[in-house]
Amino acid sequence: MSDTSSHRSYHLLFDMAVNLERFKKDLDRLIDQGEMLHLAMQKEAFGEKAVAEALRKAKGPEAADATLSLIPRFDLAFEGWYSESLALIRQLLPDRLSNFIAMYEKPKGRKSVQYGDYVIQDYLQGYTRTDLDGKVTLDRRAAIPQFRQQMSILVAAKRRFESSLFEIRQLVQADLFDSEIEAARELLKNRFLRAAGAVTGVVLEKHLHQVCDDHHIKVAKKNPGIADLNELLKSNSVIEMPQWRHISMLADLRNLCDHNKNKEPSAEQVTDLIDGTDKVLKTVA
Repeated sequence: MSDTSSHRSYHLLFDMAVNLERFKKDLDRLIDQGEMLHLAMQKEAFGEKAVAEALRKAKGPEAADATLSLIPRFDLAFEGWYSESLALIRQLLPDRLSNFIAMYEKPKGRKSVQYGDYVIQDYLQGYTRTDLDGKVTLDRRAAIPQFRQQMSILVAAKRRFESSLFEIRQLVQADLFDSEIEAARELLKNRFLRAAGAVTGVVLEKHLHQVCDDHHIKVAKKNPGIADLNELLKSNSVIEMPQWRHISMLADLRNLCDHNKNKEPSAEQVTDLIDGTDKVLKTVA
């Protein structure tokens, strides 16, 4: 791959990652808004007192009161939420789009409304049904399961998205690291040995940190080095002893390039550092 095409590929992947980050923020916001809309439906269907009691049991008095003060009017907030959610689901989970719409729109040709047919449009219009004695047999509470289903679809879209985001991040990082390894080889070729080793050391450290993150390993040290990350990966059984020894050797070579000013690294040592790091990028994940 030429430098130009590699550069273009990286920026394309980076733009995709940025777009996915934007989707993530939008999804998180819509899910939070959806939780509040769900509370709004419950408040309108069962009364504020019942919702307040449930919130106090779940969150405690102060948090419950704060949440209650934020509950919107469903009829004023739903349409904006629905439109945004619809647009995201159309892009991220198109196979569930028709289900999402069906929870909102009245079925065409519907002649009567049963419990399972009551949709959110009925809720917004305040549709109720009574028997001959005036007893309510169907009311707005029938729309609550429909809204819950819409929320489930939105959460499913987030799960699919997060999987895509992880894959894109991995691609962006791999492409970036490949470019930096190529830059280190160019520095080595021009006899800038310490610079080549320093660039490679940064790549190795970043990669090991990312592997720790991917395996949900807590890194307590504020500025961990290669040796610290290597120990964490070994103690958490991510790498075997031969890999740990290999990375330890690379850490020593990196320190020679970065810190030991009394001894110059040789071209062979820097070559070993670059080749060894390239191997770690491809085998430790």
